[in-house]
Amino acid sequence: MRDVSIVGAGMVKFGKYIDTSMKVLGRDAVNNALGSAGADKKQIEAAVVGNAMAGLITGQECVRGQVVLREMGIGGIPIVNCENACASSATAFHLAWLYVASGMYDVVLALGMEKLYHVDKKKSFAAIGSAVDVELMQQIVAQMNEQQAKLKAERAARGEAEKQGGAGESRSMFMDFYAAGARDHMQRFGTTKEQFARVAVKNHYNGSLNPHAQYQDVCTLEDVLNSPLVAEPLTRLMCSPIGDGAAATILCASSIANRFTAKPVKVLASLLSSGTDHGRDEAGVVTRVAQQAYEKAGVGPKDLSVIELHDASAPAELMTYEDLGLCKQGEGGKLIDEGATEINGRIPVNTSGGLLAKGHPVGATGVAQICEVFWQLRGEAGKRQVKEPKIGLTENGGGMVRNEAAAMSIHILGV
Repeated sequence: MRDVSIVGAGMVKFGKYIDTSMKVLGRDAVNNALGSAGADKKQIEAAVVGNAMAGLITGQECVRGQVVLREMGIGGIPIVNCENACASSATAFHLAWLYVASGMYDVVLALGMEKLYHVDKKKSFAAIGSAVDVELMQQIVAQMNEQQAKLKAERAARGEAEKQGGAGESRSMFMDFYAAGARDHMQRFGTTKEQFARVAVKNHYNGSLNPHAQYQDVCTLEDVLNSPLVAEPLTRLMCSPIGDGAAATILCASSIANRFTAKPVKVLASLLSSGTDHGRDEAGVVTRVAQQAYEKAGVGPKDLSVIELHDASAPAELMTYEDLGLCKQGEGGKLIDEGATEINGRIPVNTSGGLLAKGHPVGATGVAQICEVFWQLRGEAGKRQVKEPKIGLTENGGGMVRNEAAAMSIHILGV
C-alpha cells in the first residue's frame, strides 16, 4: 500500500439553506478544496461522495454524486456514492484513501454533503430516525417515550414539569439513546449533569472562533443547564442541531504531494468498522477501532495533539474520551473539569466547535472533521489554533444497531 496525503480541504459554513441546492453547497466545498490544493478539477481521477438523507429529504436517490459533480463540470471519471448514516463522508474518505493507497488512482476527491432542513421538521427527524433497525423502531420509540414519561412524572411531582414531544416527533430519537447512556454513566461513575454541560460550554466557545460553524455564540454553564429539556439529562444546548452543508478533501499519493503543496498532511491510519454484540464490560466499537488505528499509525492516545470526535450530544463526547483512551473509564468528567480538552489544554477536543456548535449535516460531518484537523496540523485554524500540533484524530460514528454505533470510522493524520 502507498502512503497517502491530503493536499487540500474546503467546506461551506454549516447552517440552514432551505432555498439553496445541494449542487451549490457541494460545488462551493469542492472549489474551496481545489483552491486549497492549488489543483484543477481536471486533475481529479476519481471521486467518492458521502450523503445520507437526500433520498428521504429531497427525493434524490441513486446518482447523488454524479448529479452534484456534473453540475460543476466533473464527469468522465469513477464517481462512487457512499451512504453510511452519520459516517457517510468519513466512509467516503476511507474509500478515497483506499483508491490512492492501492495505486489505482493518484488524485481522488472525497466529498460529503447534506441538506437536512425541511419546512416539515418531522420529515427531518424521521429521516435521521431511519438510521436504526426499522423493524424494531416502533418498539424502540415506545420504550424511549415510556422512560421519558416516567422521568417527566417524577419532575412533575417536584414541580418541574416541562412540555415535550415524543422521540422522533419533536426531537431526534438518537437524543434518547444518548440520554439513556448519560443516565447510565451518571449512575455507574457519579458523572454529573454539570460535567456534561461543561462539554457544551467548551464546544460553543470553540464554535464562536470558527467562521464555518453553524452557531457562533458563547454560552455559560447556566445557559446550557437552563435551556429547554430534550430528554433527561440532555438540554437543547447539549444536543447537536440538524443542518445543511458540504465539505471536501483532495487526497493524493504522498510521492506527488509536493506538486500541490509544501504542507501536505499524511494519512497515518484510516479505519472503518461496524458495531457488534458484546458484553457490558467488553470493549465497544470506538475502543476497538481506536486501538486498531493506533497500532496502524504507530501512535497512542498520549501522542495526539488534536481530536475531532462525534459529539452528537455532550455526554457522547465525555464518554468517547474514555473509549479513545484519553483517560480511564469513568474519568471523563474529571477530564472536562480539569480543562484538559480545551483549546489550550493538554489534548484539545473539537476545536471546530464539534457537532454541538459547528453543526451536524450528517453526510458532511466526517469530512468536515478531517478538514478541521488538516487546518490545525497546517497551522491554519486562526483564532482556534492549537500550539504546534503534530498528530490529529477524527472519530465519526453512524447509525445505531442494538445500542451501538452501526458504522465507525477513525482516521489519524500527521505532519
